[in-house]
Amino acid sequence: MDEDAGEQGLGRTERDILALERRGFPGPGAKERAIREELGLAPVRYYQLLNALLDDARALAHDPVTVNRLRRVRERRRSER
Repeated sequence: MDEDAGEQGLGRTERDILALERRGFPGPGAKERAIREELGLAPVRYYQLLNALLDDARALAHDPVTVNRLRRVRERRRSER
């Protein structure tokens, strides 16, 4: 996913995505603005990368609390459809 990735670890972009997910955002649009300004990604691409990270064992090892929380949210949303 990322040219900075070590053989077993996450790359910088992947770590930055998880760090951004740990933060709270004050209102609508704030998170999307942070995605664009801090990561230089379009929100659609960000969410594609995030979704892939949730299935990555390296992400789970790096930040199990965040990954497990986001997995629960994803599963809840899938079951509501």
